[in-house]
Amino acid sequence: MLRKSWQLNVKCTCWLQLQRRYVHGNVVETLRSRNFVQAVTSETISEQVKSPVAVYCGVDPTASSLHLGNMVTLMGLLHFHLAGHQVLPLVGNATGAIGDPSGRSTERVALEQDVLAKNIAGIELQLKRFFERGTAYAQSRIPDLDPNVLRPVRVLHNADWYQGLGVLQFLGSVGRHVRIGAMMARDSVKSRLQSPQGISFTEFSYQLLQAYDFWYLYHHHGCRIQLGGSDQWGNITAGTDLIRRLPGPQSTSAGDQDSQSIGEAFGLTIPLLTTASGEKFGKSAGNAVWLDETRTSPFDIYQFFVKTSDADVERFLKMFTLLPLPKIAQVVKDHSQAPHHFLAQKLLAAEVTQLIHGQAGLNQALCATEVLFGNRQSLESQQFTSQDFANAFLGDHRLVSIPRSHVLGKPISEIAVLLGSCKSKSEATRLARSGGLYWNNQPIADSKWVPSIESGDFIGENTIGIVRTGKTNYRLLQIL
Repeated sequence: MLRKSWQLNVKCTCWLQLQRRYVHGNVVETLRSRNFVQAVTSETISEQVKSPVAVYCGVDPTASSLHLGNMVTLMGLLHFHLAGHQVLPLVGNATGAIGDPSGRSTERVALEQDVLAKNIAGIELQLKRFFERGTAYAQSRIPDLDPNVLRPVRVLHNADWYQGLGVLQFLGSVGRHVRIGAMMARDSVKSRLQSPQGISFTEFSYQLLQAYDFWYLYHHHGCRIQLGGSDQWGNITAGTDLIRRLPGPQSTSAGDQDSQSIGEAFGLTIPLLTTASGEKFGKSAGNAVWLDETRTSPFDIYQFFVKTSDADVERFLKMFTLLPLPKIAQVVKDHSQAPHHFLAQKLLAAEVTQLIHGQAGLNQALCATEVLFGNRQSLESQQFTSQDFANAFLGDHRLVSIPRSHVLGKPISEIAVLLGSCKSKSEATRLARSGGLYWNNQPIADSKWVPSIESGDFIGENTIGIVRTGKTNYRLLQIL
């Protein structure tokens, strides 16, 4: 008894320390201040989070990677995690085979089992990595945050509780507590019923599965809050309703929560983001911006946020960073006085890139940005290493590695041909005369000019030279 009492006191002390160090003592109020809250099932949720609770958000593996649209709800979970609550990201490896009709005008194409398995593995890895990097990022933004007192993030899979659950058992236990009228009234169902394609029974029943997920997590993991996008409101309230109607199991396995009620269950929805121009957030030229660096590079993530409009940048700084609100307000004020410097956008891009890809990913993005859009002075001032350049352009055909003996002592006209920037030395000469040939973003008028290490003409630990022809044709020379 004495040992249990001591452990409880330690947990309470850690909880109180987290609350004092967090932005607000109340995570729901923090989310409100950052424009995360669209609706809640009950305003008493603010009282419930004054002590530790478990909260979950589900992601169906419809692709092998999460995208920026998913990041909105993940940021909500991250705030709960940093405030000392138990976070339960859920991979819908069972519901992913069905498909959620919410926010869609057509039915999802069923995935093959091998594709689904690949997607599940990719999503699980990204969820773990997001919270690892998010916690590391938070340490540099929240004073005195001790990650050792945070509750470990537990990634769950809903197939674990559907295995062995037969159709008759599911309908007999869950189905009898759900009313068709309520199911038909969901916005996701009504909109599809009015469409030419209609809705299949498979997708119509999806809300039952998500409701059961919440019911199961409530009774077996003590989960009292479900977080989701505003299009998930119907599915979330289906879960809170099922928890009220369907009693818990008579007995639970070791480690599960007591089968008696642990209190009211809550739902919290986050606005589906659109830009000030009305475009769906998270798309670039109509394509999704992925969190997987092999599908969307750190450089492309950085560039996506650098292009944020002035009308959106303050809102995105609040939602996608952990910067204190007074600092955000000051940055926006400074930006308004000199908008051509894009101070707010650059800060937003750097913060989000570091959050998603870590400091190494941010270094890659900044390096590539300076190469493609900077000048010689900015390149030299950043002091990028040879490895920074190699990482920034890994797999990029514009990075060309050439032995030292083939490069040193050669004029820029020959180097441009070796790199594929020009087809011939005469083409390089014509470009130089017309002001279209650049070395490290500095115009070179003499095609016979020879770059040398002794003169400091190379960057990246004297192993990198950048040849540009015209405005956008770049080649990076890496001396081996």
